[in-house]
Amino acid sequence: MERAAGAVGRIPFSRRSFMPGKESHIHVAGGVLGKQCHICAFFNGFEEQHRVLRSFIKEGFERGDKAFHIVDPELREDHLRRLAEAGIDVEQAMATGQLELRRWQDAYLRDDCFDQDGMLALLDEMLGSAAAPGAPRIRFVSRVEPSLVERAGEDNWLEYESRVNYAVSKYNDPVICTYDLTNFSASLVMDMLRVHPVVIVGGVLQENPFFVAPDQFLVELRERRAARSSAIQAHH
Repeated sequence: MERAAGAVGRIPFSRRSFMPGKESHIHVAGGVLGKQCHICAFFNGFEEQHRVLRSFIKEGFERGDKAFHIVDPELREDHLRRLAEAGIDVEQAMATGQLELRRWQDAYLRDDCFDQDGMLALLDEMLGSAAAPGAPRIRFVSRVEPSLVERAGEDNWLEYESRVNYAVSKYNDPVICTYDLTNFSASLVMDMLRVHPVVIVGGVLQENPFFVAPDQFLVELRERRAARSSAIQAHH
C-alpha cells in the first residue's frame, strides 16, 4: 500500500491568494482564505499540525472569534496544553465560551456509533448561529483519527465529508478537518482530496484541483457501493 505522504507530495497543487468572504481576512497556513471554507489539512504528526495552525487559532482568539474544536478524548489534555503554550488563556476562553472543545462522543457519535445526520445538524446549527448580527465568527478545527473513520466506515465518512460542503457553502466560517498522513492509506487520502475544495499540504494553503462537487461525488459513492454489493453477491 502506497504511503499517503508520498502520494500527496506528487500532486500539482496551485498556490493562489484567496479573497475573504467577510470584512476581515482569515489567514491560515501562509494564505488568505476565501469563499471556499471547507479545508482538508494534511500533516505529518501532531507537532506539525499545531505549528502550522497556531497562528490561525491565535488570530481567531485575538479577534474575538469563537473556536470550536473536536478532538479524540484521549488527546484533550494535550490539545489544551498546546493552546496554553501558544499563549491562549485556556481557562478564561472556556469560561467565556470563546473556546468550545468537544469529544467525539459529543459531536460525531451517538451511543458510540457514528451519527452523520446529527453531526451535520450540529455543524449547521453552529455555523448558523455565527451568521446572526453581531455574533462572532466560528473557527472550526477537527482532528480526524483512523479509529473515528473506522467506526464510521470509510464510505459513510466520505459521504459525511462531502455533505459538509452543503452546510459550509451557506456561511463564511472556516471548517478545517485535519488528517495525519502517516495514519491513512493513499487511497483514502485521495478520496479526502475529492471532497474538500481547499487543502493544506506542506504547511501551505492551496487550491485543490481534485475537488468534486458533492452532487457528483455522492452519486459516484452510491455507484461504488452498488458495484461492491454486486461483486459480493456474485461470489455467493
